[in-house]
Amino acid sequence: MRINADFERRVSVHFDETPWVPSPMPGVERKMLDRIGEEVARATTIVRFAPGSAFSPHTHDGGEEFLVLDGVFQDESGDFPVGSYVRNPPTSRHTPSAEAGATILVKLHQFDPMDRTVVRLDTTITRDPVLPLFHDAHEEVRIEHWDAEAQITLDAEGGLELFVIDGSFDEGGETFAKWDWLRLPPGTAFRGQIGGDGAKVWVKSGHLKSLPEK
Repeated sequence: MRINADFERRVSVHFDETPWVPSPMPGVERKMLDRIGEEVARATTIVRFAPGSAFSPHTHDGGEEFLVLDGVFQDESGDFPVGSYVRNPPTSRHTPSAEAGATILVKLHQFDPMDRTVVRLDTTITRDPVLPLFHDAHEEVRIEHWDAEAQITLDAEGGLELFVIDGSFDEGGETFAKWDWLRLPPGTAFRGQIGGDGAKVWVKSGHLKSLPEK
């Protein structure tokens, strides 16, 4: 399976225009943003867990990164409510579930193979303009709060992904609202006009310097 697999092109996915696709596990559905592979894949996905649903125990050979958008996500290490940012590095193992239901943004098989850093952060504790989440030689991940009606420019020299947690912005004549996603290829830049309610945006940069094979 290949979805938005040309990383040298600008691509956008709008939450309200994208269907839910059932996963192999009952009660778990997905909106696929990009994907290379089948059930084991390099993937960026919005995943919705119905109350009481779960995935079987599994190991993340390529690592797992997720942000909880709604509800409470769970595994053996604890509960992760809305705003939790988690990195489970390569070789980590868990059994994910959601007793009361949850929706997450998740990225799989996109880590440096030698990364063993575990991250557990509550992103709701501050409204600083920039909240750093993770940084290494491979990538930078952060949450940015943008003021209403502001104009924002971001370098995308190493590639850039933006996911709207709340609010809205316009880029390239296209409006991005809650849970919409934009990916820009290396060597470009983001120039956004922020909406009247401002915007809270998850940002990942630098990680597309070494593009996946076509």
